[in-house]
Amino acid sequence: MNRRTRLAVLLFAVVLLGTVGTAAVLRAADRSAVRDQQQADGPTVRTGDVVLHPPGERQLLVRNLAWGPHRDEIATVPAGHPDGPRTASGVKCLRFHAAAGTGICLQAERGALADTYQAVVLDAHLRIRHRFPAPGIPTRSRVSPSGHLIAWTVFVSGDSYAGTAFSTRTAIADTRTWALDDNLEQYAVTKDGRPYHASDINIWGVTFADDTRFYATLATGGRTYLVRGDRTARTLTTLHGNVECPSLSPDGTRIAYKKRVPGASPDAPWRLYVLNLATMKETATAEHRNIDDQALWSGDDTLVYALPGDYGSDLWTVPADGSGTARRMMTSAVAPAYAG
Repeated sequence: MNRRTRLAVLLFAVVLLGTVGTAAVLRAADRSAVRDQQQADGPTVRTGDVVLHPPGERQLLVRNLAWGPHRDEIATVPAGHPDGPRTASGVKCLRFHAAAGTGICLQAERGALADTYQAVVLDAHLRIRHRFPAPGIPTRSRVSPSGHLIAWTVFVSGDSYAGTAFSTRTAIADTRTWALDDNLEQYAVTKDGRPYHASDINIWGVTFADDTRFYATLATGGRTYLVRGDRTARTLTTLHGNVECPSLSPDGTRIAYKKRVPGASPDAPWRLYVLNLATMKETATAEHRNIDDQALWSGDDTLVYALPGDYGSDLWTVPADGSGTARRMMTSAVAPAYAG
């Protein structure tokens, strides 16, 4: 190969490398533009003041799951416009609920060897009032209608309700005194009218009626039950079978819950039902997909709940009386609560 030939080969190689590099840059720019467009097409999230006693219009608070710097922060939108711009608080929670100016935020503390968890009580401006250690992965939380009581459930082994290889721990705390019942399994259980004792009892999913009475799920012997709890008497009484993650209606007459249905896949066993507490009559909602959430009542007639979505979860809504159809209410959000 003479000198002229070598120069021609070298020049060709330089041009080829330049072309390849330019194409790579253009492809990266195209991918970046697509990502930017995807973010632009998602919900608008901005920082601002988030309060649990908002003036004026009723607000919907959620854990924001939209990608970006405010993912996992508690955010708020007008309740009547859940698809509108979100105001992010800067407070990150894994689970969240609020009522009457009190919030409960279950948080993770990332460690070098293992994560730890805590239940953080928030005031109306999302400032920390108190912290309680939580012995496992957060899964459910609720505040009583008065704001005086908070409850939370964590997995102390396992991380799913779908199978049987899990154990939960549920606690209730009084925000006036910080008195803590750190394990509701210590309450006396009455099952089918008789005192009941078993080593396999699990309790989860508290929903409050008032500052004394509450409802929850009790599991034992491979079955689940709706129980009515009494904090003063420290008792749990079974009311109805095959009830998980109960949610009491604002008028106190009905329980929304997830029910295991015959023939469903073991990995997707639940459907959303409503139980009339006076008659114990069950009503299936028009939501026919698997529900693994503790539904929230939006007024006396409508349920809000989470289903898997592109960024983790979306919020859906369905009438509580079995009519209508399910519809998506809000993308990239979970753990809803109403304020105002």
